[in-house]
Amino acid sequence: QVHLVESGGGSVQAGGSLSLSCAASEGTFTTYIMGWFRQVPGKERQFVAGISRSGANTEYADSVKGRFIISRDNAKNTVYLQMTSLIHEDTATYYCAADEILNPFGRIIPDAVAASYDYWGPGTQVTVSS
Repeated sequence: QVHLVESGGGSVQAGGSLSLSCAASEGTFTTYIMGWFRQVPGKERQFVAGISRSGANTEYADSVKGRFIISRDNAKNTVYLQMTSLIHEDTATYYCAADEILNPFGRIIPDAVAASYDYWGPGTQVTVSS
């Protein structure tokens, strides 16, 4: 069972940048598709970006395409989310999530559905002031 902890959240002005990290411990990191989600109070958790086990495939929500980049370093058991050109609507708690794929020939493409992810970090707050 993997344990996830996010870091790097904070407050930034609109147009600025932030980088989030998610460190994984326990488990075998390369068996997990990794994703970033975000949530604001009163709304459902929203997919932001996902990355395949090898890092070769990525998926993004339309709202962040061209502004956010997801990456992973399997040697460091860490997934990253680089966020640029931030807007007020990016304000949310950001969660790192892991989708366990035990079959080495299993699904490659990250799923945008939160229910597909097995493990979650506690979240980190990102606040963008306009």
